[in-house]
Order: sequence, then structure tokens, then C-alpha cells
Amino acid sequence: SASSRELVDAFQASGYFKVRETVDRTQDIDPLLERGDVQVVLVIPADFSADIGAGRTATIQALVDGSDANTATIVLAYARAIVASSALETQLQGRDCRPRLTADSRVWYNEDLASRNTIVPGLIAVIMMIVAAMLTSLTIAREWERGTMEQLAATPVTRTEVVLGKLLPYVGIGLFDVVVCAALGVWLFDVPLRGSVLLLMVLSTTYIIGSLGLGIFISAAARSQLLATQLAMLLTFLPAFLLSGFMYAIDVMPKSLQTVTFLVPAKYFLVVTRGIFLKDVGVDVLRVQGLLMILFAVVGLALAIWVFRKELKA
Repeated sequence: SASSRELVDAFQASGYFKVRETVDRTQDIDPLLERGDVQVVLVIPADFSADIGAGRTATIQALVDGSDANTATIVLAYARAIVASSALETQLQGRDCRPRLTADSRVWYNEDLASRNTIVPGLIAVIMMIVAAMLTSLTIAREWERGTMEQLAATPVTRTEVVLGKLLPYVGIGLFDVVVCAALGVWLFDVPLRGSVLLLMVLSTTYIIGSLGLGIFISAAARSQLLATQLAMLLTFLPAFLLSGFMYAIDVMPKSLQTVTFLVPAKYFLVVTRGIFLKDVGVDVLRVQGLLMILFAVVGLALAIWVFRKELKA
């Protein structure tokens, strides 16, 4: 109707909202919010225009994705301000003191907008990237500095076997860290774990392997423990903390930084952890992130094997 179009136009004219998709059935709302395609769904009832025309108070509903508490709070504030402005305009046009438009807001997945529910799953992604890369960034470099690489070079093992031998023990340590972080989040901070634990562990394994491979790549390239540590912090901590969507929403970043975020694996694993913890999503929703995690693991291992050399320099 004309009234509903005016309301949607008011949201777009504010500069804070863009219409991503229009759906006609309530069944189509869940997939949009689960995949993170939209931040808010504006539900306009069929009798909206009739209520406005008859002078009755019309009610609309705003369904907000609460998996990012900070963004959800901002979205709710803007939505309520726009509705209040539209309600005042409609009231003045009708020369009636009764409110013509009210908003009924509902937050999904994080009903209380508790920040811990979004921070804890995000911290798992950040911590595992930092810890995994730091664990293996010293392995090869330590061999070179201590002079034990000569003994390793004399053995018949291949480069691939050396890298896998250095990496596999830390995979177990990384998975143990994921279990500890998840358990503390659930039991200590009361964060809901609604999704599949098995899916979380499988995707965590691919993420950890990629991070460990990146650490070995840094270690083999630097050949110095001090330099390897500094590079590991620079290439893992800062991107994972600042460019993954953990601290700042990616949508509000400059376009140049938004392009850089596509190269940050923590960005995709953050979607995995928050999706499994808060939304109970499965492979159908996380298949893109799952494929990217597998690609990250393959690239991390390939880089580690490619740069590692057993040959001693004269």
C-alpha cells in the first residue's frame, strides 16, 4: 500500500538502512537472519494501511539479529527513531492526538542483547588464530637457532613429513583449547550453545590446521624466534582482532578495509562460532564458511611445505 511504501522509503531515506530483499511469507524470514543476509526484518501487517486510514493505531514489527549485540542495539535505536518520526508525521497529517503508528521490536538469538553472548564465541576465533600461529611460529626457527636443523637434515624424512610432524601434536592442543574455551563460555559465562558440537569441532579443526600452517610458514621463512614471534603477532592478532568483525562491524568500515577483510580467516570462523552457539545453524547455512576453512587449511599447509627447506646454507 501507499502507507507501507512511505514507511519503507523513510527507512531508506535515513541513510542507515538498505532494502536487501522483500519477502511475502513469514517462513522466508528465518533463512535471511540465519545466513546473516540482513540485520533487521521489518514486518508490515496486511491491515497496516487500513488501520492508518481508519485512524486506528497501526503496529509494525522489527525482527533484529542479536548475534552481534552492539550492532543490534544501534539498529533498534535507529529503527525506533524512524518509526517515531513517521508516527509523528502521520499524526500531524491526521490532526489527531492519538499515536497512529507503534513499533513492536523483537531480538532473535540474543534476546537480552547480552554482550557476553557475542564476545565469547568471537573470542574463540581470535584466541585460536593467535595461539595456533604462536605455537608453531617458533618450531622451525628454534631448530635453526639451536643448530639442531643439521640433525634433522641428515634424516631421510621429507619436507611434508617434517611439517606434518611439527603440526599434528599442536592440532590436538588447539582442539583442547577450543573445548576449554567453549566449556568456560557455557558454564562460567552462561553463553547458550544451541548448535552441533560435532560441527563446531570439525570446522575448528580446519581453522586450527590453517593457523598452524601459517605459523610454520612464518617460522620457516623467518629462521629467527624473535622475528617469527613479531610476524605472527602482526599477521594474526591485529587482523583477527580488528578486521574480523569481532571489535568493529565490517559493514561500517571503509571500502578498502572491507576488501582486506576477505583475506582474514577469522572473519569466516567468527560467523561459524556465533552461528553455532547462538543460531543453531548447520552445514546448509555454513557451507560457504566451511569450504573457506578447508581452503585456508590447504593453503596454510601448502605455504608451510613450500617455504620449508632442509638444506643447510653454506
